[in-house]
Amino acid sequence: MSDASTPDRPKLRHLAIVARDPEKLAEFYSGVFEMELFHRDPDGSCFLSDGYLTLALIKHQLDGDTPVGMNHFGFHVADTSEISTALAASGADEPAERFTNRPFAEYRAIDPEGNWFDLSAHGFGGPRPAAEADGA
Repeated sequence: MSDASTPDRPKLRHLAIVARDPEKLAEFYSGVFEMELFHRDPDGSCFLSDGYLTLALIKHQLDGDTPVGMNHFGFHVADTSEISTALAASGADEPAERFTNRPFAEYRAIDPEGNWFDLSAHGFGGPRPAAEADGA
């Protein structure tokens, strides 16, 4: 089914990878895939976009327990409360609000296999897909 027939369908718009050298990885993705670097965090994390999906390259912390590699993904949704209700009805834990001054996802949730994912009604930053930018 196309997005046009279901305009409020949640859309996968964000992937996050923990990287030892986010800057070098950002150069790789921007050089090979022409992704646009649109934000750098003070810790060295880099955020890129292809105009559709954002890719967060999160700086690995040597003193932390988070492994290098895939960390989480994120859905852009029309209504976070509606999705939260659906998650609770499915038996999953209700998403937790993310208290941050960063303009990315508002909620973090966990699927039945323990994979983290974000929910955002306002999006994940970076260039927006043409259809969304036009109000479609």
